[in-house]
Order: sequence, then structure tokens, then C-alpha cells
Amino acid sequence: MGESRSIRAQGYGIQGGEAPLSTTVKAPRKREAGKKTMARQRPIEKVRNIGIMAHIDAGKTTLTERILFYTGRVRRMGEVHDGAAAMDWMEQERQRGITITSAATTCYWQDHRINIIDTPGHVDFTVEVGRSLRILDGAIAVFCAVGGVEPQSETVWKQANEYGVPRLAFINKMDRVGADFWRAVEMMIDRLKSNPVPVQIPVGAGESFEGVLDLVEMKVMRYDEKSLGAEYAEEEIPEELRQEAEKLREQMIEQSVEADDELLEKYVHGEALSRAEIDLAIRKATLAGRIVPVYCGAALRNVGVQRILDGVVTYLPSPADIPPVKGLNPYTDKEEVRGPEDDEPVAALAFKIASDSYVGRLTYVRMYSGTLKKGDQLLNPRVDKKERVGRILLMHANKQEDLTEAHAGEIVTIVGPKQTGTGDTLCDPRKPITLESMAFPEPVVSVAIEPKTKADEDKLTQALDRLSDEDPTFVTRSDKETGQLIISGMGELHLDVLTTRMVREFGVRANVGKPMVAYRETITQPAEAVGQFIRQSGGKGQYGDVRIRIEPVKDIGFEFVNEVRDGEIPREFIPSVEKGVESALENGIIAGYPAVDVRVTLLGGSYHDVDSNEMAFRAAGSIALREAAMKAHPVLLEPIVEVEVVVPEQYVGEIIADLNARGGRIEGTSVRGEERIVDATVPLGRMFGYATALRSLSQGRAVYTTQFSHYAEVSPEKMEKILAGWGWT
Repeated sequence: MGESRSIRAQGYGIQGGEAPLSTTVKAPRKREAGKKTMARQRPIEKVRNIGIMAHIDAGKTTLTERILFYTGRVRRMGEVHDGAAAMDWMEQERQRGITITSAATTCYWQDHRINIIDTPGHVDFTVEVGRSLRILDGAIAVFCAVGGVEPQSETVWKQANEYGVPRLAFINKMDRVGADFWRAVEMMIDRLKSNPVPVQIPVGAGESFEGVLDLVEMKVMRYDEKSLGAEYAEEEIPEELRQEAEKLREQMIEQSVEADDELLEKYVHGEALSRAEIDLAIRKATLAGRIVPVYCGAALRNVGVQRILDGVVTYLPSPADIPPVKGLNPYTDKEEVRGPEDDEPVAALAFKIASDSYVGRLTYVRMYSGTLKKGDQLLNPRVDKKERVGRILLMHANKQEDLTEAHAGEIVTIVGPKQTGTGDTLCDPRKPITLESMAFPEPVVSVAIEPKTKADEDKLTQALDRLSDEDPTFVTRSDKETGQLIISGMGELHLDVLTTRMVREFGVRANVGKPMVAYRETITQPAEAVGQFIRQSGGKGQYGDVRIRIEPVKDIGFEFVNEVRDGEIPREFIPSVEKGVESALENGIIAGYPAVDVRVTLLGGSYHDVDSNEMAFRAAGSIALREAAMKAHPVLLEPIVEVEVVVPEQYVGEIIADLNARGGRIEGTSVRGEERIVDATVPLGRMFGYATALRSLSQGRAVYTTQFSHYAEVSPEKMEKILAGWGWT
């Protein structure tokens, strides 16, 4: 008989540790909980800041709901397919069954405080994942046991690599038909170039999935469905699995001890390692990025969740394990360093802006150092303004609890800052520092929008201001040719969600046009030109004269180089030339789209002692840029997306033919279980409405995902048609 370990499914189900203070999860009354003092309840070593990331439909939110249930944060588990998930609190999230915005919460396990951010899986909302990973210390990457490593999994994995985030892997849906644990592990090696090391393996798969075999404890865990997985039995390993388990355990230890010289030497000399030493080896190897511990289970059936929580507190880093954060003093440009200590000067990074109809503007911040108190004044170096902290909140999705203090290493939300945006630093005014900000991708899809009535104009302006404040990838502009208001985002779904929010949250009635591709322009050859802005009107005139060279340089966006000899142009006019050049590039060369990947070198010019001023040199720079650009063979660039179609064998031919007809390039096909995978790259402009076409071609049995790949030059014939559509010949 196996030993049964019971964990309470309701209340504070804390395994092996004390329960959190009851005030931590009191239900808020009238949207506000009673204020409480937030003196550090647990040492910083017992804090974990983690994200849950994955491809859409891999089970991230379902896993998060189970974590909240077993840790006592919620009393019942909400299901995504029922529209009842606590972390999918937006009305659209519940209707569409997807996560749209990253949601934060806090729970407790084994006397550790775990701050969790549940991120979206759809590629249109990748920015939510990126800005979350920027401030997190660790992550759980969720993979579907059937789908394995899917396109968005690769995107978020690369983002985690960029920020050096240690992570655990959870191979979910082991109970699904076609589930294959080892194929998912192999895909992690092949597609992600990672080193996955199983610390668990499944017992069975699909309909025969029975539980998990833990390679650290060397026990089989079978979960009780009647207790919603809160109770499970730890049993001895069956003889038919023992040999494989011992071999895999040996491989796990061998991979892990390489991160610790002392344990490696002990292992090499054949000495047995204790459980604590094995955990230490796995932890060190995980933090060093040498391995990714792999867990498995079925979140919907409540299997394997407690063990991944154990892994979070045992193997993922605390804020104290992260190197001190570095930044620059905004006034001296000297490097500043802040360690994760409460007595250091406050340094925090704003990673998300949101609005609440009751509370107002919410600023989510990661505290890198210091102690923040309600009423404190913080400096925002970007705008060189002080911002007052009116309230400090602990978030649970869209619910809040008031705090009086926040400490180094914590993730909290503050109310009060008006001018702080995503990526801004908030710091002690007496010890200023600017932390590294965040880079966001350029939007690739646009639509025209106009209010239906005069009364809707103000509402629309308010809605656009608030939505662009919350989302850095949502951009608005006015088209100079047509006077239309253009909104741009990361995809059709992204813009659909935002326009729906305008109607529901702001009561805006508006006409929305068809999606348009966000083209870019560039040049293909170097060129030089002179720009002169000379005006005489009887009195004081205008005089600006510049000579520039432009050249194409891949992947730089825009670069300005000053090679003017002393005396040709006064130094104070150089920034004006740069502004004029940059403004001309933003307005486009041939069709009004922003021009990119251009280096502009200011070679020389002349000035007038009386008539020269900043405005004249800005105009001269703009004129020179347009003259040079027309000589440099400008071309249009269009966004190309990677497309993955999962389709039954009998429809593969039709799918490939349709992708070819859309100007796509088939990159390859592969087999995944009983289905075929078609990988292609396709111009984004040819993918509008693809979901409907795909349903028709496959009788509703195929699914697809896309993600932005790169910009590519448009053919001359296609460019002529595009320009003709804009009224150009």
C-alpha cells in the first residue's frame, strides 16, 4: 500500500510550512480590503517572482487556477472553458477563452511568498510576456504534451533567454490522446536549443495516464480525483519502471552536479548524494542556465500541480539570488548599482500601466531596492518630475488589497503617478538612477477609425489616450493625405480586442475600416544631397544650408552621424538638423510610411550670422533628406509572418496550394501524431481573413498560428500597385 499524503484542497493548503497570515487573502469589501502594515513577513530569500508563459491553449491559466486553489488563494477552481477563471477577469477574456492581458497575484507555499504573473499566449499580445519577463526572476514554461513546442513557445522562450530568466518546464495535458512526453522533451532540445532534464516522468499517457514518477523522491504519485487532486498517494515504483527510473535519475544528477565543483567531485568519486545535495545541485544548475528541470501532469485533472510548486520554491531564484541591478545617474551619466536590500535607496521599474474604474490609474512596479511607503515622493528621471505614491496595492487579478509599505524584491501596484509610463524608473529623488528600459516591437497592422457622431469624438480621444497609455504597441496617428485617424497594433485580434474595449468600456460608437498592412520604406543605395532653406521677407530672414549623405544599413532603424568641421555649422544647430532629418524619415519617402534602416551623415553646410536659427536648419535637414532619398532608389518593405498550420493529412494539398496562392513560401512539413504540420512564411497583407478560409478548406478541422518574422522588400510590380492604391503613379 502506498503512503497517502493529504493536502487540504480548501483554505490554506500549505505543504510543509506555516499558513500565511489570514489578512493576506481576506476578500476585499467594496473593492478595498482593510489597510494592513506590510512589514516584511518573510525574508527576501523566501520570495519568488515568477511568470507562467506558453503558446496559446497550452494550459497556462488552468495551471495558475490550480496553483491558486492549492495555495488557498481561491476557494474554488475556475475553468477557462466556462469563462470563470479568476486570472482571466476581463469580459473579453472570458468570452474568447484566451488571456489578453497579464494578470498579477500573490500566493504562499511552504512559507514562501510567490508573486505570479499569468501571461497571454497569443502572438498579438507578446508584449505582455516581454514586459513581464523583464522584471521576473524565474518562470514556468508550459507545453502541451500533444503539440509540444509550438511557435509562440519559441517566441517567449527567446524572450526569456534575452533576460536570462531561469525556468522550469511543465509538460501539460498528459491525459490527452496523442500525448507524448519524450517527443515534447526532444522538441525542447531541437527547437529551443535548451537542455531539458526531467525531474519527473509520466506513468502512462493519454487515457492510460495514471500519475507521475518523481525522480528526486523516487516515488510514484497517484492523484485522487474525488479530492480534486488535493490528496495523492506516494507509492513505490513498479518493477517494470524501476530500471528506467534509476537510469534517468542518474542522468539528472550527472547533469546537475556540473554546476557545483564540490558536489561534482563527490559524485565522481562514487559517493552518494543526500536529498538536500541533489536539490542544491539542481538549483545551482537551474540558476546558471545549464539545465531546465522538466515536470509533467494534467492541470485540468489536477495532476502534478503541487510538485511544480515545490520546484518553484526549491529551484527558482529569490530576488536575493539576482545580481544587483545597474543603471545610470540621469544627471551625471555615472553607473549606479542597487542591491535587493530594504535599506538601499528606492529603485523600481514600472512595467505595466492599467486603469481601474474605481481606483484610477494603476502603475505596476517591480521593487529592485529600498522600502516604499504610502505618501512617498519618487523621481521619474525620464520626465524629470516627482510623482507621489497615494496608495500601494497588492493585486489579485483585478482585485486589490491596501498595503502601507513595499520592500525590495516585491511586485506591487501603486496609485498616484500621472506621467509614468511603461519602462520608466521610479527612484529616490536624493539618489537618482535610471534603469534599463524596455524595447517594444513596431505595430504591423493598421485600421482607420472615425467617430459616428460629434458626441463620440471626445469619448474616442479619451479611449485612445488611455488604451495607448496601457499598451505600448498600440499606436495612433493622423494620416496627412486623407485626414483619417489611423490606429495600429500587432495583429487583427489585437485591434479587434481594442476596438471592442472602446465600445464596452468607453461607450464609443465608431466606424472601423478594414485592416491595412503597416508597410515600411527604406533605401537601397547611398546618395548625397544639399538642403537649403533661405527666406527673405524684408526684416530678419531664415537661412539654413546643409549637405548630407545617406546609406542603407540593415537593422539599425535610424542613425545620425555628425562629421561637420568646426565653424561650418554652429554646434547648437546640429540637433535641429537631426530632428529635421528624423521627421522626414518618419513621414516617408515615396508613400508616407516610416523609412527605416538609414544612416544619415551630416557632411557640412553654411550659416548666416543673423538669419540662421534652429527652425531654418531643421527645415534644411528635412529638405536634404528628401532630396537624397529620391536618388537612393527607395523601396517599400512589407511584414512577413511565419505561419504554422496543423491539419489532418487529407487536407494538406489544399492548404499548401492556398498558401502558395497567397504568395507564401512553404518552409517544410512534418508529422505530429496523426496530423501534419505545414510551416510557411507569408506576406502579412495576404493573411487577412485566413481563419475563415482555413475553416472552409479543412471543414473546420485545421488550426493555425502566426508570428511576425521580418520585413522584406516588395517586388517592383507589387510596389506599383500599392502606390497606385495610395494615389501614386
